[in-house]
Amino acid sequence: MTRTATLRLRTWVLLLLAVTGALLASAGPASAHAALTGSDPAQGVVVKQAPSQVSLTFSEKVAMNDESLRVLDPRGKPVQTGGPANLSGTTYAVKLKGGLGKGTYTVTYQVVSADSHPVSGAYTFSIGAPSQTVVSASGPVAGGGAVGGLYAFGRYASYAGFIVLVGGAAFVLACWQRGAGVRPLQRLVVGGWLTLTAATLWLLLLRGSYTTSGKAADVFDLGLLGQVLQTKTGAALVSRLLLLAAAALFVAVLFGTYTKREEGQEKRDLTFGLAIGGVVVAAGLATSWAMAEHASVGLQPGIAMPVDVVHLLAVAAWLGGLTALLVALYRAPAETPVEAGAVRRFSRVAFGSVVALVATGTYQSWRQLGSWSAFTDTRYGQLLLVKIGLVALLVGIASVSRRWTARLTDGTGTAAAEPEKERVSAAKTGTAKAGAAKAGTAQAGATKAGAAKAADEDTGCGDSRRAAQLARQRAAMAAARQKRLRDGDRNRFGLRRSVLAEAGVAVVLLAVTTWLTQTEPGRTELEAKAASSSSAGSATAPSNGALTLDMPFDTGGAHGKGIVSVDLDPARVGGNEMHVYVQRPGGRPFDIPEVKVAFTLETKKIGPLPVTPEHITTGHWSASGVQIPMAGDWKIAVTVRTSDIDQVTVSKNAQIG
Repeated sequence: MTRTATLRLRTWVLLLLAVTGALLASAGPASAHAALTGSDPAQGVVVKQAPSQVSLTFSEKVAMNDESLRVLDPRGKPVQTGGPANLSGTTYAVKLKGGLGKGTYTVTYQVVSADSHPVSGAYTFSIGAPSQTVVSASGPVAGGGAVGGLYAFGRYASYAGFIVLVGGAAFVLACWQRGAGVRPLQRLVVGGWLTLTAATLWLLLLRGSYTTSGKAADVFDLGLLGQVLQTKTGAALVSRLLLLAAAALFVAVLFGTYTKREEGQEKRDLTFGLAIGGVVVAAGLATSWAMAEHASVGLQPGIAMPVDVVHLLAVAAWLGGLTALLVALYRAPAETPVEAGAVRRFSRVAFGSVVALVATGTYQSWRQLGSWSAFTDTRYGQLLLVKIGLVALLVGIASVSRRWTARLTDGTGTAAAEPEKERVSAAKTGTAKAGAAKAGTAQAGATKAGAAKAADEDTGCGDSRRAAQLARQRAAMAAARQKRLRDGDRNRFGLRRSVLAEAGVAVVLLAVTTWLTQTEPGRTELEAKAASSSSAGSATAPSNGALTLDMPFDTGGAHGKGIVSVDLDPARVGGNEMHVYVQRPGGRPFDIPEVKVAFTLETKKIGPLPVTPEHITTGHWSASGVQIPMAGDWKIAVTVRTSDIDQVTVSKNAQIG
């Protein structure tokens, strides 16, 4: 490979790294993974009387502290009393002071979703009539700023370190065991361990500030660090550090004891033991992500978490092994070149990894999107399309690499065969020349023997050093000649070039994947849009006294997504007329097998009072004489069953009476 070509390839890699940096820099604050799906009072409504509390409903459970939910009057002064409380499920409320005046009030929230990502926002409602307010409508910003950018970089570095550590070690054990003694490969795997360890500590320190104030000064706040250690994410990061200690022992054995073992039963036994231990440690490291992020919440977490672990391991085996192969092709010493057999074995490992990625990725896509329209209508879906395109491109380039591998095998048997032949030939030639030289100079040597002997007596130590220096120079020249012969192989050059292209695409793919993990899932985004599009999603009290509640639902089955609406008239103590409507997200009515409603007044321990409405027409159920025994903040729970096994219960609180 010429020096010009090498410089061009290095320039291309640097360009790809720059593109990756631009992608990460433009990602912006992480989107919320829990969405606000309802509130009482609702956004923008005008209520006649001041409510006793403000409640918010999210798409999943969230973590709160005393400052997570605030209500500010038109002058910006807080009017809540005490901290927020969990009313039921995913609904949280904060009590308000009595005697609130007329005007526009701002509700701000800053919480942490169950999948570890910060959520923030704000909305307004009015008492009596709208008014001017000094409060910003944007509310607090969670996960943004300099701390947010540093946290995103730490996430990228942790994924990269995991991939290099696991994939590099797997490449050595499964594909090229001679590589355990190759110094560049050793540095690669150890570098992956160091990167993952440093990134984990980095995330642990940043976590407290990232989810609260966003201030760099709070990074070393021990109080915040103590709070982080009590969370699910903190436990996952600490578990990752403990597993990295075990990984350090694995790496020490792999590049120490293992390289000293001779081929035989003892080395095979050690290989088997390292493979088992490595799989256990790698799976544990992957679980530290699965237990704290997307897979741990939402639909079917019991299935999603193992699937996520397999997905991460497949990514590491493919992309990490690809990185190790690239290092082996470019940096391995001339005396230990990577064989075509090792490349062929990695090709099989990569193929199996791609199959696993397709299977697990399909399931994850369905789980996070839920519909074909989410591919284009949500940010998560759009990023997923980009990721799919990059994976397809990577597979295409990999097919080219497989063809170069086949040519190496068909042409020489091993990638080192031709250089080895050249080395042997050169050695024979050198021996012949040495013999001739020896014969030609024998006489001269005899005539000078006396002088040489005298010189040796004077300079014996110096001559030995010179001989050693000449030997080193000859060895270096032989190695350089062998490397030129090896790199001059057209098939090897083509393989190196295609693998480098794969690695470049993989760098960008990793950046997009990291960005994807920080983006709100498509299901959640569509659910939030459906909730915000209908202002009746929370309790409202029109002048005629009727009450309307709209609640998005998703049973997870076929046709399991929609909105259930409950109308209660006149929404007062005594008998009431109740109508229940079920609609698809687009607003079209549709029938389901069963709808049940229950009323609960938790403050008085009344209920649940069940009501089974009668089916009237498509998407419409009704019940008369629904008795509300006393006034209060009632929880109205609706159980929706869309098939024999798919059902879900959604609920909202409303003031009745």
